[in-house]
Amino acid sequence: MMYQAIPTATTSRGGTPTESGDYVVTLDQIPRWSDVEQRSSLEGETGDPANSNPRYANPLASSSEAGSSGNGMVSKFPVDHEINSRIYLWRGEPWNLEVDAVVNSTNEKLDEAHSSPGLHVAAGPGLAEQCATLGGCRTGMAKATNAYDLPARRVIHTVGPKYAVKYHTAAENALSHCYRSCLELLIDSGLQSIAMGCIYTEAKNYPREPAAHVAIRTVRRFLEKQKDKISAVVFCTTTSSDTEIYKRLLPLYFPRDEHEEEIAISKLPADVGDENGETVIDERKIRIQALPNKPSPRSFPTPLERPTTDLTLLRRNSNHLDSYLDPAFMSLIKDPDERRKEQWEKTAQAQSGFNFVKLLGFGDLGGPPLSAAEEYSLHSRYLAKANSLNLSEIAEMKIVYRGGVDTEGHPVMVVVGAHFLLRCLDLERFVLYVIKEFEPVIQKPYSIVYFHSAASLQVQPDLGWMKRLEQILGRKHQRNLQAIYVLHPTFHLKATILAMQVFVDNVVWKKVVYADRLLQLFRYVPREQLTIPDFVFQHDLEVNGGKGLIVDPRTKYVYQRP
Repeated sequence: MMYQAIPTATTSRGGTPTESGDYVVTLDQIPRWSDVEQRSSLEGETGDPANSNPRYANPLASSSEAGSSGNGMVSKFPVDHEINSRIYLWRGEPWNLEVDAVVNSTNEKLDEAHSSPGLHVAAGPGLAEQCATLGGCRTGMAKATNAYDLPARRVIHTVGPKYAVKYHTAAENALSHCYRSCLELLIDSGLQSIAMGCIYTEAKNYPREPAAHVAIRTVRRFLEKQKDKISAVVFCTTTSSDTEIYKRLLPLYFPRDEHEEEIAISKLPADVGDENGETVIDERKIRIQALPNKPSPRSFPTPLERPTTDLTLLRRNSNHLDSYLDPAFMSLIKDPDERRKEQWEKTAQAQSGFNFVKLLGFGDLGGPPLSAAEEYSLHSRYLAKANSLNLSEIAEMKIVYRGGVDTEGHPVMVVVGAHFLLRCLDLERFVLYVIKEFEPVIQKPYSIVYFHSAASLQVQPDLGWMKRLEQILGRKHQRNLQAIYVLHPTFHLKATILAMQVFVDNVVWKKVVYADRLLQLFRYVPREQLTIPDFVFQHDLEVNGGKGLIVDPRTKYVYQRP
């Protein structure tokens, strides 16, 4: 890995290792994000199958998307070589870096037990003694101390937020404020270089990838305004998973050329925050309309018309202000409560009115479609919750599991309809399991194989539930899904899929490919790439009568009869 410090290539303080056995690393020993050598090495690492991680796909790996990813949109994070020259990514502890300041993620009491691992050991007892005199620190804020035995000059302590799905937006903004407070304190202290570890911690249950988005975009927005005052920002990672996340996300916010910038347009989340990197909540925006009916200057009486006294001046100013203080001037556009009321009324009207979909027996389609930002927020909340739960009982049902690859080399997700026992299945936990299993696959093109064999005997969910599942999976699922191969479709299933095309999603459900028998399915997905339940083979023989087929009872392979 090129982000790890190699002792033989580093210099220690005074030419020898420190007391803790670590070596001091200077900035000139770490390649900048904009360096050509680092870039070619990064591309080489990502392209090496031995080092690649399918869970963290490189967003720039597919060059075929470059021509259509921009779609004429303007990048929110354009190429800025001056900013890129200030960014570093390093695998190792921040305490080993010779920079002006290092960041310590701690709790409100600034105590040693909850600080970043290894900091107090490397800094010595003086750090804990000074932290005890600071009177604590609030979440999202930062305080500075001396660095004592560290090669850095100062330690900046900050308190990251606790994460809960219910307060997702508040946690994002608090985390963004942590990074911004550290950078502001760096400048206020007259310092220029800083090493920042991952402020979000496992103990506070913050999902790592959404937090990395917040960290990187906050630093980018800050440097856009203060790049003349900061010479270096080092993102430090201590685990391979965090390193992979940062290697994937840095090109989105710090593109190094027009090619990366163009691809990043389609890869960035829908909500990338405001000018400071904080999450934007439309409901809390105050929107002021244009001034109505601005009076002409000629309408005001001149001082020569009558003597001006304090009383007449007060009346004149009052009349002047009254012309501006139209009720619409101070009103909020689309008040949140009124908007919710309108949504409730529309939902109630749709439920009480003529429902053509429900009349056809396909259930209720639910509420109105979500915006891209709402879908991203919904997906993030469900993914965070899914990663925090043990869903082993859902996995044991073998409804959804990972297959091999299809003939195009795309990874395959397998869905077994007959295992979907609606009467004894917790649908909410099943959705969480689906999100968790699909997340590493939908990052790049993939396919779905659906076994409908004997599934007509089970009660299936309605279209409203399917629509909700698609909204939670998000638009990345819609964009990267290549095909849905359906084995043993029935007339009712084809009618349902037609309804899905018309009423739910015209893009995804037009990718359905029907296969009436296993041999047809194997044209798209090789037999050795699938784990197929035994009853599927039996169903295939019963439906197709075994015409022209031979099934190996041991391997379950299906052959054409000679």
